[in-house]
Amino acid sequence: MRIQVCGVRGSTPAPGAEFVRYGGHTSCVVVSHDGQLPSLIIDAGTGIRRASGLLDNRPFEGSIVLGHMHWDHTQGLPFFAAADVPDARVNLYVPAQGDTEELVARFMSPPHFPISPSDLRGHWSFSALDPGETTLEGFSVLALEIPHKGGRTFGYRISDGGSTFAYLSDHWPTSLGQGPEGLGEYHEGAMDLVRDCDLLFHDAQYTDDELAAKGHLGHAAVGYCVGLASRGGVRRLLLFHHDPSRTDEEIDAIVESHQRGPVTVEAAFQGMAIDL
Repeated sequence: MRIQVCGVRGSTPAPGAEFVRYGGHTSCVVVSHDGQLPSLIIDAGTGIRRASGLLDNRPFEGSIVLGHMHWDHTQGLPFFAAADVPDARVNLYVPAQGDTEELVARFMSPPHFPISPSDLRGHWSFSALDPGETTLEGFSVLALEIPHKGGRTFGYRISDGGSTFAYLSDHWPTSLGQGPEGLGEYHEGAMDLVRDCDLLFHDAQYTDDELAAKGHLGHAAVGYCVGLASRGGVRRLLLFHHDPSRTDEEIDAIVESHQRGPVTVEAAFQGMAIDL
């Protein structure tokens, strides 16, 4: 399968010259089977605007899975041009917590936005996703609840039968305890999602030194990502959900500081393409 990264920031977009190499759009990852157009999208941050350019000018036909409902993971949804056309087919999945279309309408309807979900063109469905394993667009998708502040949040493990990656974009492991290194618990849900993955996208919004002051906001530290990947036998770790104030040079320094550790550490950047 091919994974294409369309947005990597957390909290808000980050425009400006200091953020060009890693990119300023918020979370969105696009997945396709080998040689096919993308059919599975994880999160609909502002980065989803870039997904239309991956579709050869065709309408999107597939599924969008949201990890949770915060703005930085939903704001791009009505701006995904390839999904707002008459021939589009879009199945939107959200962690179960009530009527899904009503949840989407809370952030996307007047007076907060000019249109409602029902005004999107094409064939849209809005579904609640429960924890467990399901098949979406020919991929096996395991959804498990992970701690995050302000609404139900899922992490995902996605496989095409040959390769597997995990996606934990917003994760608050210190809410379950300090863990062995003081960076959060390596809890069962996280371990089940990442175990023996070829690739892991993980929330790396804070440095270890920032965690004490900012950890109450619901995110993870880089050291936790590395520890989780190492304990889980992950082959390649991509730091994700970069703080909106984190410059390219600062991200470079974080990656460099973990180059001699137990796992391959990189930082996800906008426009990145990965073949598994």
